[in-house]
This record gives sequence, structure tokens and C-alpha cells, in this order.
Amino acid sequence: MITFAVVKTGGKQYLVKEGQEITVDRLQNKEKEKIELETFLTFDEEGKTIDLGRPSLTKKVQAEVISHSKGEKIRVARFKSKVRYRRVKGFRPYLTTLKITKV
Repeated sequence: MITFAVVKTGGKQYLVKEGQEITVDRLQNKEKEKIELETFLTFDEEGKTIDLGRPSLTKKVQAEVISHSKGEKIRVARFKSKVRYRRVKGFRPYLTTLKITKV
């Protein structure tokens, strides 16, 4: 039976299951380090058991930091018509890849 969980990291929430790899905003942990993520909800694939936190659960989802990387370049363009004003900037976000080891 597959168990799913809703976890929070970096101000965002992710739906995860055991063995899954997710890409999140950069974390300060080192590679190969084990971390625990704040859990809001756990449920099984059939929907028979649901644990809902108010606001979070006491049990945590365990994950391992796989790697740190930079994402694809995001281009931001500013434009004003009729005055020949054009500016293009870009940036690459810092990301961390996590592997969910235990739900």
C-alpha cells in the first residue's frame, strides 16, 4: 500500500510518496545529509486512512539531500511602447534535489 504525504519546505507544499525525488528551493543542508520535513497530511492510495494535522502532524517525513544545482534560466523582460525602452534580465534559481526515504 502506497502512502502519500503533503509536506512543507521553503514556504511551498509538495505531495510526495516514498522513493520519490523532488526538486525544491535551495536548502542549507549538505549532500547525503538526512533531514525531516514538516508534514500536514498523510493518506493511503485507497483513501481509507487519513491523518490530518491541525496545523501539522507530529510525525515527520524523512528525506535525503541528493544534490544542489541551478535551474533553467528565467528571462524577465520590461518593455514600454513608443519610447524604445527594452530591458531583459535573467536569473537561474538555486535548487536542491531531495529523495523521500520514509513517509
